[in-house]
Amino acid sequence: MKALIILTLVGIVLSLGHALFSMTSGPTDNKRMVRALSVRVGLSVALFAFLMIGWYLGLVEPH
Repeated sequence: MKALIILTLVGIVLSLGHALFSMTSGPTDNKRMVRALSVRVGLSVALFAFLMIGWYLGLVEPH
């Protein structure tokens, strides 16, 4: 479960970096930037769901 959470966090950071690169490349790459940010939002929702499921099943414990 921890590996899945870490992979999701890495995916979020990579997607955010891709959106930043697309934004600085020029005004013609708006679709790529929007797609990258959409992926980031989807991964963030998935991370939240993974954490809630892990907490419910007892795999992840809050401090």
